[in-house]
Amino acid sequence: MRPIEVLDVKRPDWETEDVAMLRDMTMRFCDNEIVPRYDDFEKAEIVARDVWQKAGENGLLCAAMPEEYGGAGGTYAHEAAIIESFGHSGADGFGAPLHSAIVAPYILHYGSEEQKRNWLPKLASGEWVGAIAMTEPAAGSDLQGIKTTAVRDGNQYRINGSKTFITNGQHANLIIVVAKTDPARGAKGTSLIVIETDGLEGFERGRNLDKIGLKANDTSELFFSEMKVPTSNLLGAEEGMGFIQLMQQLPQERLLIANQALGAIERALALTIGYVKERKAFGKAVIEFQNTQFKLAELKSEATMMRVFVDHCVARHLDGALDPATASMVKYLASDLQCKVIDECLQLHGGYGYMNEYPIARMFRDARVQRIYGGTNEIMKLLIARTL
Repeated sequence: MRPIEVLDVKRPDWETEDVAMLRDMTMRFCDNEIVPRYDDFEKAEIVARDVWQKAGENGLLCAAMPEEYGGAGGTYAHEAAIIESFGHSGADGFGAPLHSAIVAPYILHYGSEEQKRNWLPKLASGEWVGAIAMTEPAAGSDLQGIKTTAVRDGNQYRINGSKTFITNGQHANLIIVVAKTDPARGAKGTSLIVIETDGLEGFERGRNLDKIGLKANDTSELFFSEMKVPTSNLLGAEEGMGFIQLMQQLPQERLLIANQALGAIERALALTIGYVKERKAFGKAVIEFQNTQFKLAELKSEATMMRVFVDHCVARHLDGALDPATASMVKYLASDLQCKVIDECLQLHGGYGYMNEYPIARMFRDARVQRIYGGTNEIMKLLIARTL
């Protein structure tokens, strides 16, 4: 059973024929180019660079970017299909969703024409890997607390500070840095500045961080010491717009996490249903025990509700109507459910579920961070509470 078929839900209107074809193509790409090498990527703690380039060649990077900038000219519906297919195949550590559906949109929405023409084609082709540097050692979900500064010096910014937990940090050639251009103004003094890392003096990558899960994804510390960047690399027409830009784009980031969660949920259920039908205990298949049936019935029911909600949120987002509170709801509910479903599915695997050779073990480790990044689920509840 394919993961997408595990839930009996009518496909939404936004899943057009070309979106469905892209979903299938992404699965084939993962099966051919990522899954056979994924154990090696986990051990190396980084996905090989040639996979990025092949993904670009196959149109799987920046699918929602306009064709004039090297993208495929699609919408977030196409990104959602790609993101969920990565989850269905088990390629959770490939950082392409952040590259395509978080980094590239900042450039598309706030970049100048010259910036878009210079940067987006290289991201779409896989020649460059993108990252966004928000989190700092002392500032996570509280983006107003960042300390990195960008001081104007003629036609350059001098950037000083450090970032941590940066996805794609070891590979990244292009990084959007969240910095204070006017620390005295708090959030209104925050700006987004793009850096091209190749040969950039004052830029240093720290260690590839040792994480519980998502081992195949390179997640790094970054250091800036008197790093000089042209003022023309500012995103937006003026300084101080960074916090507004971040708030405008965070709903898509949170929806992306929900799509990731749903892909993993459906894969976990498909794997577990297959396992309990084959595994024997006390002379009969594990699926024949009432406890197994009831547990899987509960999980399928909750997953079905989540599929409907996520599809609804994608439709709202495509209409430009996904508000921050609803995005917070779908992020926290989907990531909470992901952790619950995978934990229960691991239990149904028995002792084998604790063995790394079974996919459910890695899925268990990989799921936990979903409740943290993109804003912790506690922060999501605070944002929702403000609408009461």
